[in-house]
Amino acid sequence: MHSNKEESVSFANQYLSEVAQILRELDPEQIERMSSQLATVRAGGGRLFFMGVGGGASNAAHAVNDFRKIAGFEAYAPTDNVSELTARINDDGWEAAFAAWLGGSRLSERDALFVFSVGGGNPAKNVSVNVVRALEYARQVGARIFGVVGRDGGYTAQVADCCVVIPTVNPENVTPHTEAFQSVVTHLLVTHPVLKTSATKWESVR
Repeated sequence: MHSNKEESVSFANQYLSEVAQILRELDPEQIERMSSQLATVRAGGGRLFFMGVGGGASNAAHAVNDFRKIAGFEAYAPTDNVSELTARINDDGWEAAFAAWLGGSRLSERDALFVFSVGGGNPAKNVSVNVVRALEYARQVGARIFGVVGRDGGYTAQVADCCVVIPTVNPENVTPHTEAFQSVVTHLLVTHPVLKTSATKWESVR
């Protein structure tokens, strides 16, 4: 029992040390650029479309809430409507489902696509091709592209107007770190003075 406890503490220390290293290596200037570009989208009457799968889908749902309520954006995510999403997967296929949903949402050059992905998509390796097709569609219509991604940023980083790449400090933990810091970055953004339009509840209670 003593040995197991020591192993558990050791892993916790390692994991939290990795979190601290990511914080030190994260690029705040890139996040500042993203906040400024997002403000431009909002000022032009553009909408935000958040996209991700797995943990990224959960972060997309959370971001829709915060960007609508705290930052005054019109925002949506395809994974928030399981009926439509599964119908599109059934009829159009998984690879085309996100792009078809963006088409049905009349994505335009005023709008922006915001991707949460661990690897950013890689068409050559057939990874997250649904995200890649959505990105291709966004480029086709001239929408802005944002992303918070891990590893080398993948296809998202290649085509984005602004992309925050979460530093990889341990390849064995790239998924949990990337998905956790997606939430950190989006909370920073909606709290940023250039984007925040409404007070959050607990900060306003005295």
